[in-house]
Amino acid sequence: MIKLYQFPPSTNSRKVRIVLIEKGLDFQRVNLDLAKREHKSPDYLKIHPFGQVPALDDDGFIVYDSTIINEYLEDEYPYPSLLPKDSEGRARARLMEDFRDEHLNPHFTTVYREFRSKPEGQRDQKVIDQAKAEIIKCFDRIESELEGKEYLAGSFSLADIAFMTNFDLLERFQIPVDPKYKNMRAWMERLKARPSYAESAS
Repeated sequence: MIKLYQFPPSTNSRKVRIVLIEKGLDFQRVNLDLAKREHKSPDYLKIHPFGQVPALDDDGFIVYDSTIINEYLEDEYPYPSLLPKDSEGRARARLMEDFRDEHLNPHFTTVYREFRSKPEGQRDQKVIDQAKAEIIKCFDRIESELEGKEYLAGSFSLADIAFMTNFDLLERFQIPVDPKYKNMRAWMERLKARPSYAESAS
């Protein structure tokens, strides 16, 4: 049995949930309460030495970091495939996933921490506004990458899945996607229509 150690609201935990669901794999959710620092407990540190989520236990084999977990799942359970067959397409998918991980998601994390850890009157609006501006800057790259394509790497892939995890937060944090981003808006609707989007919400 596959076990996924996760914090349900974590976008990176959801990234793995979507892949597991898309591949039709049965798995057990093991929820960790970050507020109680369960991710820093001695038992969990034996699973993930850096005390982060998610981590995955596949019948005794432990792997952590959402991107590495999903690459492992693609190798171990290759059907249905979530990476293009050609090396150029695979590289494009990995580049876009890295763009999400390194240039988009950290700013969502910044906003999320302000909302989660502080009452409304104590949130640093300047920090929130700066993070939102950085998120919006990413839309130009996404729009151009989607030109002439339904998905970021041509076919539905790990790259699209990475971005799916942030869609709810765009709405929650009131970050509009301007109508000028026609490719991006249509792409988002396609991804939201996938059963894995709703099923992975928790």
